[in-house]
Amino acid sequence: MCCIKKRRSFWRLAAPALLAILLAAGSVGAAEKMPEFSEKNITGDGLVNSADFAGKVLLVNFWATWCPPCRKEIPALIKIHDKYKDQGFSVIGISMDEGGRRVVGKFVEKLGVNYPVFIGNAKLGRGFGGVMGIPVTFLVDREGNLVQRLDGYISEKVLDKQLYLLLKQKE
Repeated sequence: MCCIKKRRSFWRLAAPALLAILLAAGSVGAAEKMPEFSEKNITGDGLVNSADFAGKVLLVNFWATWCPPCRKEIPALIKIHDKYKDQGFSVIGISMDEGGRRVVGKFVEKLGVNYPVFIGNAKLGRGFGGVMGIPVTFLVDREGNLVQRLDGYISEKVLDKQLYLLLKQKE
């Protein structure tokens, strides 16, 4: 009897954690729309406005300058942006840095980031379904639906495969 009680206790405690892991590990809810935003581009050349990306496939990446896996991902995002930008695609970088525009701007310039970047906040993170850790990447289809969530570092090869498939849909 004592073993049964221990197993029940274990599952009562473990079930919520397992559910959270399963929910965070893959696709986003059906037809969930990307939240609207309009923020100042980190390079100072206008606004990054969600409406300007209508009809495009997007890769939206939440990151920070102090995050090693985020820094490791950025060169792949630069390559992916260059590779697919003429096919109705864009990367959007949303920095979660608290250091401000100056810190992020220097970092973006140093790495030669070629896609729009702005500083995000907790409200925008909640609009994407919750950003609990970084990096986290969202893929958005041409209709503005969040179709996939990728938590943690994602290799260029994996990103390339996912985007190729998404860009081929409803061309």
